[in-house]
Amino acid sequence: MLDKTLRMNFLFDFYQSLLTPKQRKYMWLYYLDDFSLGEIAEEFEVSRQAVYDNIKRTEAMLEEYEQKLQLLEKFEKRSALIAQLKEAAKSNATPEEMTELIDSLEKLD
Repeated sequence: MLDKTLRMNFLFDFYQSLLTPKQRKYMWLYYLDDFSLGEIAEEFEVSRQAVYDNIKRTEAMLEEYEQKLQLLEKFEKRSALIAQLKEAAKSNATPEEMTELIDSLEKLD
């Protein structure tokens, strides 16, 4: 499993369009620009607790979107299958083995 920051960055990439502008900005500053809660609070003239609560709610929303839509999971599976396909091509895999990997890729969509 990915560490939390990396996972949130991936989830944010996939689902940011489903967030409000304020949620996007908080998450961008916190996870991508590495702002502290205090720095974000100062920027938006709110309390650190308000920023913390917003980020925690947004993280939960992103996890819920992933649970329902599974875009990150499919991305990870697709990436693994592509790596296997490249390795199979390098090792002169049989046509049947290549077809099996391609079929697995097609089933993800």
